[in-house]
Amino acid sequence: MSLRFGYGTNGLTDLRLDDALALLADLGYEGVGLTLDHMHLDPMAPDLAARTRRVARRLDQLGLTATIETGARYVLDPRRKHGPSLLDSDPDRRAARVRLLIRAARVAADLGAHAVHCFSGIKPEGTAEDTAWKRLAEAITPVVEAAEGAGIPLAIEPEPGHLLSCLADFHRLRTDLGAPEALGLTLDIGHCQCLEPASPADCVRDAAPWLRHVQIEDMRRGVHEHLPFGAGEIDFPPVLEALAATGYQGLTVVELPRHSHAGPQLAEESLEFLHLAQAAAERRSQQRRVPEPRRSAPIAGEPVTVPPSSPAAPASTAQLSEGGRP
Repeated sequence: MSLRFGYGTNGLTDLRLDDALALLADLGYEGVGLTLDHMHLDPMAPDLAARTRRVARRLDQLGLTATIETGARYVLDPRRKHGPSLLDSDPDRRAARVRLLIRAARVAADLGAHAVHCFSGIKPEGTAEDTAWKRLAEAITPVVEAAEGAGIPLAIEPEPGHLLSCLADFHRLRTDLGAPEALGLTLDIGHCQCLEPASPADCVRDAAPWLRHVQIEDMRRGVHEHLPFGAGEIDFPPVLEALAATGYQGLTVVELPRHSHAGPQLAEESLEFLHLAQAAAERRSQQRRVPEPRRSAPIAGEPVTVPPSSPAAPASTAQLSEGGRP
């Protein structure tokens, strides 16, 4: 299997970025989900281009690839979590989110990242459904165009509780935008367990043509809480087998944003768990490829012996030439 595992820096916020990257490389991760935030490559601070070049050199030294995450809680508004969003009722505030996402696409291109991630946001109270979808389409269009210009896929994530919360909503947005090539999907495996009608493995198969980024963690049905592996309900070998079968080439990033207090330990334990789950997935895949043992055919002209309980015993292989019927 060619799956490449990464770990999200939003689960390592107590570490300096250089220390977090070194930790992941030492543990054996192949990449990092880099959340642009005040403690890790602040997108709002001066000299972003110069700081990005330094991070690019560090990633290259460590042999890590990246995806750019934009889910920082208070990077734009110190008082409102994830605010402003692409759905904000104030057009100036929507524009602030658009500018951040366009900036993130440029950072992703400068880092050689395989995707830049985003989400829709929560529908503001009192906003009609159709109005919210229209705002989303209008706000995200320049972001899609910027990502296309940078040669980086924009991977929008269905997020429980948001306007775009499930795979069906992703397809609604794609249709509204005319199915642009640059718009892809971030699939969070835990979110599939939380609210999708299909199993996580089936969600992977259904999402395969649009899959640009994958986040992974454990979760329980109906509860949007990112859990360490083994603490939820997901059966991971079928998920990893399905993911490998799609030919997905991006990172599969562990997403534990509320566990930074134990980040280094969980990063180590998570990779061990994923390697064991991947080995189990490989065994499942190999078992599927093992052909059924061929029955040895009798020599032509030889009598065929059948159990006495059989109602009829063909006399020779010549009599079996038409579908086994004498």
